[in-house]
Amino acid sequence: MRITRSTLGAIAVAVAVTACAGVALIAPNAASGDDGAGVLGPGPVTVRLVVRNSHFTPSTVHVRPHTDVTFEIVNRDFINHEFIIGGPDVHARHEGGHEAWHPPVPGEVSIAPHTRGATTYSFHAPGKVLFACHLPGHFAFGMKGYVVVDPA
Repeated sequence: MRITRSTLGAIAVAVAVTACAGVALIAPNAASGDDGAGVLGPGPVTVRLVVRNSHFTPSTVHVRPHTDVTFEIVNRDFINHEFIIGGPDVHARHEGGHEAWHPPVPGEVSIAPHTRGATTYSFHAPGKVLFACHLPGHFAFGMKGYVVVDPA
């Protein structure tokens, strides 16, 4: 494979723009680890979650307090999914799967088959925050994960 100077230049510009914007991107197979090296934030970051076989990858993401995460969810399945993140009250409201479609609001988005969706959520207090798909049967199948807010 031959890489031209213009391709290298475009890559350098993209990396520079991303670094200046303070945005971090976690690829599907690069979940932030428990060793602290993969802890994101504070500030704005972007995390890409891939849905395949009704599971989120990565299923655990680590952030610091005061991190604003834009979740980009890529649905590689042939069925609809949703991404709901929040406290127990949010999940209690959605656990019945009665809302077939969500307009994009902070912490909630529906994703049609083979499409992408995005939503944002701010993390401040240390602890674990659940994200899940509550469409009928999906949560029971294991379609959930956590954002762990590590102490500063």
